[in-house]
Amino acid sequence: MTSPSQRVLRATSNGVLLLVLVAFALPLVWLLLASVDTSATLSVKWPEAFTLDNFTTVLTPDLAFVPLANSLVISLGCALLTVAAAVLAAYPLSRYRMRINKPFLYGVLFGTCLPVTAMMVPVYSLFVWLNLIDSVPGTILFLAASSLPMAIYMAKNFMDSVPITLEEAAWVDGASMLKTLTTIVIPLMRPGLAVVFIFVFIGAWGNFFVPFVLLLSPDRQPAAVTIFSFFGQYGSVAYGQLAAFSLLYSVPVLALYVLVSRSLGGASALAGAVKG
Repeated sequence: MTSPSQRVLRATSNGVLLLVLVAFALPLVWLLLASVDTSATLSVKWPEAFTLDNFTTVLTPDLAFVPLANSLVISLGCALLTVAAAVLAAYPLSRYRMRINKPFLYGVLFGTCLPVTAMMVPVYSLFVWLNLIDSVPGTILFLAASSLPMAIYMAKNFMDSVPITLEEAAWVDGASMLKTLTTIVIPLMRPGLAVVFIFVFIGAWGNFFVPFVLLLSPDRQPAAVTIFSFFGQYGSVAYGQLAAFSLLYSVPVLALYVLVSRSLGGASALAGAVKG
């Protein structure tokens, strides 16, 4: 039997959770209702007539298809490049005990604290000098470099969970370190790599500031930048089209999570490998 103080505490915690739920649910409800309302405003209201005109308006090459394709190219390129570099950097940090490991990891953590906005002025000057302004590969390289510190730290922690005894057994059989990395370590840490991949992909997908500064041509800008086209002059905003585009903008991320989530249940594979 719960005491009165426990009941009060439970009611208070439930009330706080309810407020948090409402705070997160209201924007989602507004998105769904505004996307099917041609006269949508900032307020949450039931549409007078449900219509798909907002989706028809935004589903054009200039507004949706090209920007979303650019976002996919930039985000996938950044995620693949970052994960590959993070694995190669995390392997010696996880497998070798060197004096430089701890200072290097502290340096990595310090790199995650640097604001991108503070680095953009020297980065822009560097890109101008290297003739990489308005270059999609150059933007991918910078996004990968800015995502690499956290990716290294995450990959190192996931790699620590793979027993080194599995590699030692392969070394006895004559396998090289690169062979054990690609055939033993990486397959067993696939769930962790999936987490790192999704983390980096979402960060690049929602990044507005870096592509806005480095990419000048409208046909090369990702969807995070072209969303500005729904904000007109003098505060005029196409709320219905903005909501429809926002829903379309979230679909690739949700689809990626559904596809990659199957790899997140890899603990059983690791347990079987250790048992064997």
